[in-house]
Amino acid sequence: MKRRDKLLLFAIAGLAAVFVLGYTLKTALAKPLKAADQRNAALRSKLAKLNEERRAYFAAEDLVKQHARRCFADTVDEASARSGEMITKLILESGLREADFTRLPHGPRAIVPKGDQEIGWIIQGQGPLANVVNLLFLLQHSPQLHRIDTPAITPGDKPGFANVRLKYLTLVVSPAPDVQPQPLPPASLDSPQHKSYHPILARDIFRPYVKRPPPPPEPARAPPPAQVVSAPAEPGPETFRIVSLSEWNGRPEIHVMNLNAKRTATYKAGDTLADGVVVMVDYRALPMPGKPGLMSFSRVILKIGSEFWAIERGQTLAEKYKLTPNQVPPNVPQLQAASSPAP
Repeated sequence: MKRRDKLLLFAIAGLAAVFVLGYTLKTALAKPLKAADQRNAALRSKLAKLNEERRAYFAAEDLVKQHARRCFADTVDEASARSGEMITKLILESGLREADFTRLPHGPRAIVPKGDQEIGWIIQGQGPLANVVNLLFLLQHSPQLHRIDTPAITPGDKPGFANVRLKYLTLVVSPAPDVQPQPLPPASLDSPQHKSYHPILARDIFRPYVKRPPPPPEPARAPPPAQVVSAPAEPGPETFRIVSLSEWNGRPEIHVMNLNAKRTATYKAGDTLADGVVVMVDYRALPMPGKPGLMSFSRVILKIGSEFWAIERGQTLAEKYKLTPNQVPPNVPQLQAASSPAP
């Protein structure tokens, strides 16, 4: 092997060694870096999820605090006492008598084990319907955290009176957040929302049903005047159209259709038609009257008095026109006498 070949072989072997060494170093260094990037991405995802949960927690905590500020108290006994005192004030403010109402405690009922509890009062009594509606409005629009359950109103023992029964339920948050109770303005009968209850009074929904009396009998009416039915008018010439001018056994026939009755009658030379007598059928190709660009290949020739008239095929009897001497067919016998009309 020559010296030149040995140098070329050593150069190739060196390049291969450098390539193998570079690939090995790249693999050894890139794999840990890739693993580190994956761990960083997982940590960022977990951190974003934790931040989202943290924001949701603080939002829920703020909502709980808002509701807690509207609670009567953070203990069952104190909340029951304050809610009962408020109900008594609202009964009096509605114009009702406290002696006509009973209030029985309801609950407590645990919403979740060792958590929030529901308490309330079962309110039952009677009074004038307008005052009962006032009580319903004041209870429904009281600012404290509450709900009205199973309200029922029935007619009372006296006209205009009503019996009412409902549950006024509220919530005791447990464990209670550390918040300061805020002053809550009570509902007022002068508020605009109270007007939405007025239809209950206007409709008088507890009045006993009284069947509507039957309407009074209508007075006898004179019979309408009899309609005079006039005889149908005779069909005019526009009702009859020439639909065919064919020949049968060497004799031309004129087929005229009644457009109203959809019936066709056949005429021949000598018959009466359109106030004239049929003379012949002209089969010359002539321009259509009024339409010089359109050719007509047949027409019926009539004689009315001493004049000759024509009706093109496809036209009605009302479209007949008088022929000039130059338009009269040359084979028309000038002295032909009108024959008697066909039966």
